[in-house]
Amino acid sequence: MKNRMRALAVAGAAALLGTLVAAAPAPAAPKVASVHGGGTVHYPYAPASHDIRFTVDAESVPWSKPRKAENMEQGLPTDARGRVTIYHAIPDQGFTAVAEAEVDCMVTGGRTATVTAVVTSSNVGGEGKRIGLSVQAGERGAPDRVGFSWGIVNVDVKPDGSVAEATVGTCMAPAPFTEVTKGGFKVTPAPLAPRPEPLPQP
Repeated sequence: MKNRMRALAVAGAAALLGTLVAAAPAPAAPKVASVHGGGTVHYPYAPASHDIRFTVDAESVPWSKPRKAENMEQGLPTDARGRVTIYHAIPDQGFTAVAEAEVDCMVTGGRTATVTAVVTSSNVGGEGKRIGLSVQAGERGAPDRVGFSWGIVNVDVKPDGSVAEATVGTCMAPAPFTEVTKGGFKVTPAPLAPRPEPLPQP
């Protein structure tokens, strides 16, 4: 009788444990940083008739792009994927510049993200060059904002005062200095992903 009671108690405890395990919520998936949206911007150094738009669809894929450098064999926590499209209509010339770029890096902080992408196609040249964009989601009725790494920033000034075209490093972009007048962006921030376990040594 005692053995039977003990067996019933063990079975009951096992059933209860199974119920608790089944009812426990699954661990939450890590939050993924992203930027999605598109908008027309007001750029004060272009005539009002110009139509300048940016579209950004980017999400983080940390540690996904290995590099041949010390401490970068597993990539970087800012590795990202996606696409950037730039559209600039110039009515007085009857011409529209369009470029597309593949996202390679993104980092977020609060309502702001910086994104870099390498130009893959363009009708004004520049294929293979990295560009930098910053995006800020507006708050409490404030407009969204965009910054970009050409035009008024990222000039390499030489000691003699001459200038040269500067390169753009991964995730490097200026502050979001233009206002979005139509459309908008959604910035989903996330902390930097923890470093993965080291790769096994051969």
